[in-house]
Amino acid sequence: MGLSDDPELQPFLFGLFLSMYLVTMLGNLLIILAVSSDPHLHTPMYFFLSNLSLADIGFISTTVPKMIVNIQSHSRVISYAGCLTQMSIFILFGGMDCMLLSVMAYDRFVAICHPLHYQVIMNPCTCCKLISVSFFVSLLNSQVQNMIVLQLTCFKDVKISNFFCDPSQLLNFTCSDMLKNNIVMYFVGAIFGFIPFSGIFFSYCKILSSILRAHSSGRKYKAFSTCGSHLAVVCLFYGTGLGVCLSSAISQSPRKDAVASVVYTVVTPMLNPFIYSLRNQDIKRAMWRFLRKII
Repeated sequence: MGLSDDPELQPFLFGLFLSMYLVTMLGNLLIILAVSSDPHLHTPMYFFLSNLSLADIGFISTTVPKMIVNIQSHSRVISYAGCLTQMSIFILFGGMDCMLLSVMAYDRFVAICHPLHYQVIMNPCTCCKLISVSFFVSLLNSQVQNMIVLQLTCFKDVKISNFFCDPSQLLNFTCSDMLKNNIVMYFVGAIFGFIPFSGIFFSYCKILSSILRAHSSGRKYKAFSTCGSHLAVVCLFYGTGLGVCLSSAISQSPRKDAVASVVYTVVTPMLNPFIYSLRNQDIKRAMWRFLRKII
């Protein structure tokens, strides 16, 4: 159903989302290219950051290009297979974002609380295993929810009150056992909501305790500077997600829920590169070196 039925608003929405998509792609690609081209950034922290940028590219590319095409073609129809594919990929990259943010929190915890053992604990093999586990857990989650939707018997000529195939709305169309669906949804919410956030919260409690015990002001500043960007991204991601959940619970307007979902599906991936690049001198220098090479 999109964000608005007003025909006069469609050109504005087209230009807005196209520009946001291009900015997101450019910002995240710059981070990936800067990290890969600079040997000084071949560390676990920037390895996880480049993977987060890759997940953000996939996350926004799942929804926004289709919406832009719909606005341009004046058609909002999506096929059954296309809807399931979009939902699966959306869940996959959304889960990757959750998992990677918790992995990055663990990386900062080891770096600050166990600096002498950092190179041993966060070796290349461990980093690759963490990325692989994050991917396969997210893939399993997307396929489980996909299998539930595949059981739908009333999935024909339905209207989705959003600009993409929202998994929560698709599950509401089911004509099968709602108890089973609710159990799966609560389980998924625990795996990708409560457990990652608990891990991040625990890591930062330990980090804060370690920083407060430090006597050197230089060490305190360095610790805060390395954690500040990640903490800002965590607050943005989980804050917007919680805001959408509260908005959906309070608001009775499906269109308002769709507008609220823009924040975590489009705005968050767009802002992440700016948060990391503006607060991180190493990323800034790497970007400038990379840009000077290609210009």
